[in-house]
Amino acid sequence: MSTNPDNETQNASSSTQDAPKPPIEPIHLPTIEEIRGQDIWNNCAVRSVVSGVMGGGLGLFMGLFLGALDNPLMQEEMTGRQQLIFQAKQMGRRSWSSCKAFAIMGVVFSASECVVEKVRAKHDITNTVVAGCATGGAISARGGPKAACVGCAGFAAFSVVIEKFLERHS
Repeated sequence: MSTNPDNETQNASSSTQDAPKPPIEPIHLPTIEEIRGQDIWNNCAVRSVVSGVMGGGLGLFMGLFLGALDNPLMQEEMTGRQQLIFQAKQMGRRSWSSCKAFAIMGVVFSASECVVEKVRAKHDITNTVVAGCATGGAISARGGPKAACVGCAGFAAFSVVIEKFLERHS
């Protein structure tokens, strides 16, 4: 039996045509508004202020939640109205305290990470470690040098764990 060379080339070309080709999408350049938005967001002061506001908001809600979980020590001796007033004051104090702490944490961390990133001209895990160390040390500095060192190491380790977790899910 003789084979037809035209038939073989036709079969080979049809098998390559059967494979779906991915669509070629044109390259889209960013618009002027997108470029301006990136320039604004790359400013360390803007990043720090936004992080401080977001951290403060998170702290406010966490304080409200945790303040609501506190029970008064003399709950049996208090009337319902006294318990309500005590609980509201406790939630207010707790939320304001958490708001300040988280806002400061957000400002210090984002500012230090942004500055380190700009100085090193790299975006890697070292920036997170340095920013975490600076934040932990600054927050716990009132407790003395030992507390600042422990805060530095602890917050740096926590920052790395969070960074790796978020990196894995993106």
